[in-house]
Amino acid sequence: MAFKKGRKILSLNYLFASFFGALMIASAYAYFNYKFAEYKFIDFGKWTFYEKKDIFKPVDKKYVVILFSSHQNDIKKILKRVKNKAKILAIDIYQKRFKSNDRVIYMTSGINTILSFIQRFNIYHIPSLLIIKKIKKNRYKQDSMIETMQE
Repeated sequence: MAFKKGRKILSLNYLFASFFGALMIASAYAYFNYKFAEYKFIDFGKWTFYEKKDIFKPVDKKYVVILFSSHQNDIKKILKRVKNKAKILAIDIYQKRFKSNDRVIYMTSGINTILSFIQRFNIYHIPSLLIIKKIKKNRYKQDSMIETMQE
């Protein structure tokens, strides 16, 4: 009578495979948790941005923020490519003041605030886009990666 050779239920291969599977899942979770944690905050109570003449006070729960230069970019072309339905905050680093409408709030600020904004969000090219989401009263958290937009 011949015995069949088979795998034992708890063989070393199964043990290592399950260990490495769990390690991969934990690594992916830790990586994405780290990437999300590196997203930045913006406090509109501390940073002052201006609409035409008034100080900007956020009211919506979510905004699309576009940083652009009216000296270099055609903002109308850029706005046509934004698919998100949230209200848009268009920050002009050239500091021109445009008239806002229902969809777009045109903003500018002093050069120190704009430089702080650029540094905080690590923006290297304009126009750039990011989404922010309300956390508290005037405090918003970055809710997307920085997207460089080409005209």
